[in-house]
Amino acid sequence: MKLALAGDTMLGRKVAERLAVVPPDALFSEGVVAAAHEADLFVLNLECVISDRGRPWPDPRKPFFFRAPPVATEVLQLLGVGCVTLANNHVLDFGFDALSDTFRHLSDAGIAWVGAGADEAAARAPTVLERGGARIGLVGVTDHPHDYAAAPDRPGVAYADLRNGVPRWLLNVIGGIDAEVVVVSPHWGPNMVGEPVDHVREAAVAFRAAGGTLVAGHSAHVFHAVADGVLYDLGDFIDDYATDPELRNDLGLLFLVSFEHATPIRLEAVPLALDFCHTRLADPDEAAWIGRRFRSACATFGTDVFERAGRFFVEFAPADGSRPTTSDKWLRADREGTRDG
Repeated sequence: MKLALAGDTMLGRKVAERLAVVPPDALFSEGVVAAAHEADLFVLNLECVISDRGRPWPDPRKPFFFRAPPVATEVLQLLGVGCVTLANNHVLDFGFDALSDTFRHLSDAGIAWVGAGADEAAARAPTVLERGGARIGLVGVTDHPHDYAAAPDRPGVAYADLRNGVPRWLLNVIGGIDAEVVVVSPHWGPNMVGEPVDHVREAAVAFRAAGGTLVAGHSAHVFHAVADGVLYDLGDFIDDYATDPELRNDLGLLFLVSFEHATPIRLEAVPLALDFCHTRLADPDEAAWIGRRFRSACATFGTDVFERAGRFFVEFAPADGSRPTTSDKWLRADREGTRDG
């Protein structure tokens, strides 16, 4: 089984304006779509609502409001997205009606979601999907903003103040999922930082200990390290954002994680370039920059990264300390240049 993971996917504002004049397949290059289709399941963070209703959330401190038109679901279908997480700081940007529309449009498109719901119980509930012969449980949660938190009688997001530790309800949700693979997808930490902050690292350990097979985070807008079953930040996938000249949030990665018997064995990272309202495969110079940054970030956590055919690979160590599987040996031989064929 292979799982694709992408970070913040913003289909509102200028991206929405582009969708009004171009077909949905104009937002991503054929190479990006083909890479996404390698997976049995594609999961991403949808950082906008899908609606043509609502008014901006009444918070004078909030500078950005993201709303995509209903045709945005065709973009997700084109990519083969099977589930999105809505636990983030933009899914109530246009109020409760727009969030309700988002649920309806996703449902009509056959796309599952986690991390938001009509009430607190629905927002916190996991989703379980069957792909590639495995049951995959997904959990979405965000540590900001508190104003968007669902309540027993109010729609909203699954909110947890991770700066003050991981709440018991969240650990119980992760540990109680009836699935071979459990993916926890938190929207955590500050924007535009080059590495995970302390409370993110601490929460990652707790998520894994509670039963998370993989932790796939987002929020920083730039990709972070991979270590011990944790993808600290997936970076951005498409947007209209300004580019930081140092952090280069216009260069990113699409992550593909391969499993054997519900155990992750290796990660492939496909280098991407985010042009204005369009995402394509990175060119050689862009990919070289991405590779340097990814290796450096991972080295901080003791994770080795190697390259083959324009992609970056991380080999996961067996959790039980056993000998490498056939796929582990294949990957190691390929890295060392000793594999035939």
